[in-house]
Amino acid sequence: MSTYQNRSISKGIDWVTVWLYAFILAVGIMCIFMVEYNSDQPWLSSFLTGQTNYSKQLLFAGICVVVATFILLSDSKLYTAFANLLYAFGILLMLATFVIGKSINGSKSWIPLGGGFNLQPAELCKIFAALALAKYMSRQDIDFTKISSQIVAGAIAMLPAVLSVAQNETGLALVYAAFFIVMYREGLPGWILVVGFSFGALVVATLVLQPLTLFIALTLFAGAVVYFNIKKIKRRLSYLFFIIFVWLTCVGISVFAVPYIFNNVFQCYQSQRIYSMVGKDYDCSQNKAAQTAESENRVVIKPDDYNVRQSKIAIGSGGLFGRGFLKGTQTRGKYVPEQHTDFIFTSLGEAFGFVGCFVFLLIYFFLLLRIVNMAERQRSTFSRVYAYSVASILFLHIAVNVCMTIGLFPIVGIPLPLMSYGGSSLLTFTILIFILIRLDADRNMVLR
Repeated sequence: MSTYQNRSISKGIDWVTVWLYAFILAVGIMCIFMVEYNSDQPWLSSFLTGQTNYSKQLLFAGICVVVATFILLSDSKLYTAFANLLYAFGILLMLATFVIGKSINGSKSWIPLGGGFNLQPAELCKIFAALALAKYMSRQDIDFTKISSQIVAGAIAMLPAVLSVAQNETGLALVYAAFFIVMYREGLPGWILVVGFSFGALVVATLVLQPLTLFIALTLFAGAVVYFNIKKIKRRLSYLFFIIFVWLTCVGISVFAVPYIFNNVFQCYQSQRIYSMVGKDYDCSQNKAAQTAESENRVVIKPDDYNVRQSKIAIGSGGLFGRGFLKGTQTRGKYVPEQHTDFIFTSLGEAFGFVGCFVFLLIYFFLLLRIVNMAERQRSTFSRVYAYSVASILFLHIAVNVCMTIGLFPIVGIPLPLMSYGGSSLLTFTILIFILIRLDADRNMVLR
């Protein structure tokens, strides 16, 4: 008999990760219950009706248990064999949304399945992109120090992101940047990440500082770099030209590129959300999309930071130890919009306070640490790259969502993993994690 015929489902399984997954999932259902609890309705029967979001989430959790069990019983070689095919399938699903997609909250990224359920291909494509990237980077003929290999890997990660932007799902598109963390682990030059972070810092500085102040600051910085590298510049004049080129690029980005993007590419409300993150107000009269809408007598989506303000109030009202289970006034009063989805963290903050949030984030930290440890003990490049992909996706989701609810990041519609309501999101994270657990259980096999 083969190895797989003799396999027990528990053999080699990292049960610590499974229990961390189950605990976070249970806390998520509890938080959704706190948001929607109605004292006039028997809570036990309401869990069984399928009419409330927490009862639907419980149903989604049951489906995920079945899917997780199936994955644990599957052959790990399937994921290497079908990685590229699954990626192509995911891209086709995302393209299908432009034809048969359903618009929800201004985003045409959902495929209706009937019975009130919808599928969001951009969520599932994170799994397929992780598998495809792992498959590509594990090929024996790939030298990841070559620029051509880095470009192909970047294209695999960014194609779903481009389609997400076209679907008006900028939040999900942002998640695909997590794959660059994986590529850095596998040998992507550090200067690329430095350029990326520097660009982000320059954009923030452009929003915060006056144009003249920023110009002077950039000029003084460039002058300081020239002064401290004067000996190198005397030996090679090309250093001076490079410094001037970087200075001109930074000035051009701050003076022309950033204002153009905010006024001509982003919607008015998107620009306002980013400006509000740094404590600034955005003038929608400068926004081309808003001007076009007004000229055509269409409704303009006005900027409003109501969500963030109410989120801060809800979390702040929890204090150090929280108001207690089902005792949150902001949660029970439904003051926070989308509290069962993108702002689910507020219910946790109000009920259990700073201490509860800190403990819960520690659970997330232990899960991420466990996944990184699993990644480092893999014997195959495929499994290691996939494991780091899972860790990076989870980290970006957690960091952005939590920062979003406390006003440190603009609202971009990213769910909190295993916590936020939604079948597509829950199924995606379940499949991501349990494929990793299956690969880890078979780490002694040669998967390449």
